[in-house]
Amino acid sequence: MKKGPLLYRGKAKSVYLTDDPDEVSVEFRDDITAFDGEKKAVLEGKGMYNAAVSAFLFEYLEIHGVKTQYIHMLDNRTMLVRRLSMIPLEVIVRNVAAGSLVKRYPFNEGDVLNPTVIILDYKDDTRHDPMVNDDIIFALGLVSREELLTIRKTALKVNDLLRTYLAGLSITLVDFKLEFGRYKDKILVGDEISMDSMRLWDGKTKESLDKDVYRFEKGDVMSTYAAVVERITPGALHRFEAEKTVFSGE
Repeated sequence: MKKGPLLYRGKAKSVYLTDDPDEVSVEFRDDITAFDGEKKAVLEGKGMYNAAVSAFLFEYLEIHGVKTQYIHMLDNRTMLVRRLSMIPLEVIVRNVAAGSLVKRYPFNEGDVLNPTVIILDYKDDTRHDPMVNDDIIFALGLVSREELLTIRKTALKVNDLLRTYLAGLSITLVDFKLEFGRYKDKILVGDEISMDSMRLWDGKTKESLDKDVYRFEKGDVMSTYAAVVERITPGALHRFEAEKTVFSGE
C-alpha cells in the first residue's frame, strides 16, 4: 500500500492517509519521551518492538471479542488501522498502586487495588493531561453517558484479558493506558498497547519491564523491551533479524 500524506505526528508515532478514507497507516517511530516530552531520545528498533507488541495484543483482544482499530501489519513498524475520530480521554486502568497514584494518594507502592481503579485524564499536553470526573466530561461534551459506560466496561474487559494473559507469562500488569475513538457508529480501542503505555513488573523480581526503565534510568531500555517482546510474542525478534538480513542483502 502506498503511503499517503502525513495526517498527524505524535511523540512516538506518525499517522498517514491511505487511498481508503476509512483507513490510515500508523508508523511506530524510534522516539521515546517522558515527563510530558521534557525527556526524549531516539532508540534504534524501539518502534519495531512497540509495534510488535501492540499488534499481538490488538489481535488477542479481537479474538476475545474486543473491537479495536487494528486491521493488519504493513511492515514490522507500520500497521493499517481503521481511521477513528479520537476521543480526547486517557483511560488509565490501575491494578497495583504505583507512579502518580502513590504520589497523590495514601497508597504504598505495590498495594493491590480492590476494586481496580479507572482514572480518566483529559488528553491535552499543554494542560498536562488533567484528571477529569464524569461531570467535567459531560460538560465538555466529550462523550455521552452511554458512551462513557461503554468505555468503562470495555476498559475493564481489556484489563481482565491482558492481566490474565500476562500473568501466565509471570508479568504483572500494574497499570496501563487506553485510548478510544469513534468509527461510524461504534467506539473502538485505538492508539497502542505497548511497553510505552503499560506499566509491567516481572512477576518474581518486581523489576520494571516498561518505559519506567527510561524514565528513571533503571537499566538498558532496548534490552528490556526486547526481552518483553520475546515473552509476549515469542519468535518476533527472530523474524526481525531475518527481515534485516534480507533487506541488507547479507
